[in-house]
Amino acid sequence: MKRAPLRNAHAAGGATPTAPRPPSPRSADVQANGIRLHYLDWGGDGPPLLLLAGMGCSAHVFDRFARHFLDRFHVLALDRRGHGDSECPESGYDADTLAEDLLRFLDALPVERVHLAGHSMGHIELCQMGRLHPDRVHSLVFLDSVYDNASPDTQAVMQRNPLPGMIPAWPADEPRAFEAYAALVRHRYPALDAVWGAPMETQLRHTVRTTPDGRVVDRMPAAVAAAFQATFAGFLPHYAALHMPVLGIICLRDGTDYLSSEYMTDEQKAQVLEYFGSDLLPQVQRTIQRFRRAVPHARVLEIPGGHHYCFLKHEQLVATTMRDFLQSV
Repeated sequence: MKRAPLRNAHAAGGATPTAPRPPSPRSADVQANGIRLHYLDWGGDGPPLLLLAGMGCSAHVFDRFARHFLDRFHVLALDRRGHGDSECPESGYDADTLAEDLLRFLDALPVERVHLAGHSMGHIELCQMGRLHPDRVHSLVFLDSVYDNASPDTQAVMQRNPLPGMIPAWPADEPRAFEAYAALVRHRYPALDAVWGAPMETQLRHTVRTTPDGRVVDRMPAAVAAAFQATFAGFLPHYAALHMPVLGIICLRDGTDYLSSEYMTDEQKAQVLEYFGSDLLPQVQRTIQRFRRAVPHARVLEIPGGHHYCFLKHEQLVATTMRDFLQSV
């Protein structure tokens, strides 16, 4: 059944209800900015709330989280180009093109104004839309996505990260079943294993493909992944240009979610914890201070010992904070 255009709706107040069983979203495609973009539509009552996943993830990572907003908002999630079930062209992975994709996606639905919530790399689209197209944005929610990756001090801290040198190499013999692929991901990245469940498994299924000879591989080509990494690392956020309501949910990670008893020695575990405590956490706190100065009207929630996938590990806290914020806008 065709849905009515998402236009000119208004939110109402109300307490967080008991979250129902996660509904199945409608899966759809649109042509926007010259490519095919895939999105999920959970429906719901109220103005549109668009969820943007982090780099490498599909929109299905929000399959459970979306349920918290359906009584007050019309909830959607987008696969950005090169991700999930969207088209993966050879180019267009710069910040301006990603924002233009989002703008044309809203035009195609059509949606006049939207609440935007972005996880991790989603801060690029949030910052670009808020700066370049503020008339299309009701509010911005940064889900552990307040970064200043282009700053020299952040880059210096990232270069001291010991984790890349500890993660086991991907085996030359690619897995022949999704279950084996998922097990490898969970083994190599304990932080993902810590939030593993139906949303993470489902979203992973939408980021892989099976080759003609039966190998399960990442859908995203290496060249596209490198282009995204370059954009992510070099993006300069203009936070001071964000004059709409803003919520920043920021996780103060202590490193415990990144420890593996399967391939790390005690000495390596201590090295990881030392890096998080002495290098990364102070840098995150400096970033928060810069964000607060640049966006003095922003609401900020800091989660000590928080997980990067805060909407999975700290689901109720994040959902309640986000609902309170959105309903006040």
